[in-house]
Amino acid sequence: MAVRLLFAACAGILLAGCANRPVGVLAPVVETAPDATKVDMLVATTRAPSDDPGIMFTGERGRQVALTSFVVSIPPDQNRQVGEVQWPRRLPPNPQTDFATLEARPLDGLKSSRRWLHEHLSPSRRVLIFVHGFNNRFEDAVYRFAQISHDSKADATPVLFTWPSRARVFDYLFDRESTIYSRDAFEETVWEIATDPEVKDVTIMAHSMGAWLAMEGLRQMSIRRGRLPPKITDVILASPDVDVDVFASQWRALNHPTARFTVFTSRDDRALQVSRRIAGSVDRLGQIDPSQYYAELEKAGITVVDLTALRTGDMLNHGRFAESPEVVRLIGTRLVAGQTVTDSDMSLGDRIGTVAMGVGQTVGSAASVAISAPIAIFDPATRRTYEAQVNQFGQVVKNTAGNPAKQ
Repeated sequence: MAVRLLFAACAGILLAGCANRPVGVLAPVVETAPDATKVDMLVATTRAPSDDPGIMFTGERGRQVALTSFVVSIPPDQNRQVGEVQWPRRLPPNPQTDFATLEARPLDGLKSSRRWLHEHLSPSRRVLIFVHGFNNRFEDAVYRFAQISHDSKADATPVLFTWPSRARVFDYLFDRESTIYSRDAFEETVWEIATDPEVKDVTIMAHSMGAWLAMEGLRQMSIRRGRLPPKITDVILASPDVDVDVFASQWRALNHPTARFTVFTSRDDRALQVSRRIAGSVDRLGQIDPSQYYAELEKAGITVVDLTALRTGDMLNHGRFAESPEVVRLIGTRLVAGQTVTDSDMSLGDRIGTVAMGVGQTVGSAASVAISAPIAIFDPATRRTYEAQVNQFGQVVKNTAGNPAKQ
């Protein structure tokens, strides 16, 4: 009964957000706005096709992987906020103010998709593969990833892997089984891209339940093929809906991967609170208190970004990584760019903390430690920064933002 009430609360929030959205937004429009930005994207899906060109793919399971090239129009910068998807209120969409589809072209098999990839490789020859989470329609996944790709300014070719989701909160178990159904297809998609000689490196970003699919696919790849391709340089798990014990098992199967793993967490993630109840009250990776797991994470070389203190428009606190302008830009300018999350200049944790404080705060003050500590990167470089400040400003601050391993 308690779980049902929690689902009902989440459903009310989600339905309120979708109430004014028309159905069939993916039908291509002919014209776009002069200052609009175009995002070219390759989409691989295990969803069943729809006869409606405005929907394209349903939430049911398809018999084979379908490949489609998309061109999505993003409204001019002056007409939108970074981190937001501007859904049309009526059809056809107005590219001056709305996200709009300019092209949706089916691709015939692996050869055509490889040709598309080679023709659209970014100057860096990097590829960013995104896997969406639970309760996502096809258009949700396409437009959200277009937003992430655009707002992060990542120099990488966007590839979306979208799996069958009925986009209903009471179909959680169907969605969960659909990730398992899609595991082979995800593995094959990633392998083909990561072993392509024209591709320099690959970043995989997975959100929520999509992180379970990504980890299972990578685990299977490591076991079946003996290793992960070295071109997979970064794996970003955003609000991962993954049992912490299962994640530990998946991680061991990867056998010391060379890829850098970054996990975005929010301790007040309401969606993962529901998932935790369903899963027998076992912690979900995306809502852990990093201080409690710091020793294990540090030993594994996994970096955790705790975004609990950031405020966005997401009432479930489940999509902060995509809706926070600061975080989505840092994803593009550092993680996808192939940089380590810390360096001799300034760690990513310091940068997030500094941005979250606002330009009116003085970096290096006792107040800055207290404010930025909850959104610190849990890595050695950021820890050293806070320890130095703690030593300078005394025991009061130490109790607020000391060594994460001791909190």
